[in-house]
Amino acid sequence: MTERGALLAQPLQRPTAWRTVLYVGLFVLGAVVGAAGALVQAGWFPGGLLLALAGEAGLCLGGGRATGSRGGAIAPAAGWMISVILLTASRPEGDFLFGAGGGSYLFLLGGMAVAVICATLGQGRQPDGRDVRLGK
Repeated sequence: MTERGALLAQPLQRPTAWRTVLYVGLFVLGAVVGAAGALVQAGWFPGGLLLALAGEAGLCLGGGRATGSRGGAIAPAAGWMISVILLTASRPEGDFLFGAGGGSYLFLLGGMAVAVICATLGQGRQPDGRDVRLGK
């Protein structure tokens, strides 16, 4: 079996308690960043929008690097997405957090794009060894 085939045939590792706590923490941080970004993006437009999206990108990329897996980038992105979707719902009194302006749509769509980009760039499993290329 080639080195690449051996890498693909490895069983998934069971998550440890430390890794589970880290994922839950990243999920909660993602929700906090989403709520804070929802408030900041409208308050200081366009700088607030850029700050909110940069905060999400930093958290997702940092989570991916901290865990060494794509799951570390997906956990804060999921927390961000759930908190932002919950904040877009209007209340029975008619109050809502997001206005109908272009900045709100840029925050929603831009945040989703940032989450997908960061999850794609998250570190996957890398083969061990000193060779840079597989099959060398």
